[in-house]
Amino acid sequence: MRSDRAKVGFIGLGTMGKPMAKNLQVAGFPLVIYDRDKSLLQELAAQGAQVAASSRAVAQESEIIVVMVPDTPHVEAVLFREDGVAAGLTDGKLVIDMSSISPQATVGFAKRINGLGCDYLDAPVSGGEVKAVSGDLSIMAGGPRAAFERAMPLFEAMGATVTLIGERNGDGQVCKVANQILVGSMVNAVAEALLFAAKAGADPAPVREALLGGAAKSFILENHGKRMLERNFAPTFRTELQRKDLGLAVDACKDLGLYLPGATAAWQVLNACIAGGEGDSDAISVLKTLETMAGYRIGEQQ
Repeated sequence: MRSDRAKVGFIGLGTMGKPMAKNLQVAGFPLVIYDRDKSLLQELAAQGAQVAASSRAVAQESEIIVVMVPDTPHVEAVLFREDGVAAGLTDGKLVIDMSSISPQATVGFAKRINGLGCDYLDAPVSGGEVKAVSGDLSIMAGGPRAAFERAMPLFEAMGATVTLIGERNGDGQVCKVANQILVGSMVNAVAEALLFAAKAGADPAPVREALLGGAAKSFILENHGKRMLERNFAPTFRTELQRKDLGLAVDACKDLGLYLPGATAAWQVLNACIAGGEGDSDAISVLKTLETMAGYRIGEQQ
């Protein structure tokens, strides 16, 4: 293990957090880990990570603390409950929230951590489980440049594209919401396009191949479209989380005085998807919801 590596605390070892923490471990960072689900700690602990008894203990034992949990209330609890990160901080430490949460709440969280003499970065990620495993995530950060530069060795171990969006806390989360507006709307659009082609009598597989050669080419059409046609709905990014992320956009629009019809429509389809029992399936399960609405499933005879 390299002696120049900061001691890193990592809280949240779920689908994304665990491979991200593993990449930090491979890069030589000594780790202190915590998750409420103790079964998620075993693999990293077997490789030498120190297991902490609470989020507070993680903060006490680490120079840099990374948080990777599902939603805004989870981040708030990890940071500020009685045995949370804030209770274990001392001057000069750095807290990095890599979850995807509310930009507005992030600003408040940062002020509270700054008040304890510590720096704060919001640094959500994009790329899903596949890129979390490979260490090729896109990382979009908001916060002071000095804190960003201090975090760069960690970011380089977890991501391939690392961008300081702005020196205001919340800027990283704003970028992630923008990302999810695009991704959520595009997944919905790909599902609609393939369903339209099939219902109109064309084979959607060559339709997809043709579209990949034109202006519609995208990662979503290439990857997600392929899985839709294979009916591979195993979760790489759950419908429930995609709905949550687009919900952040819908909620923010109320404060900003915006109406985003594409994002709102995609969010509504995700709500219907979850109502249909697909919350734990992959977000491409919107295809199944659209098929139900159409009374037609891709592959059926006309």
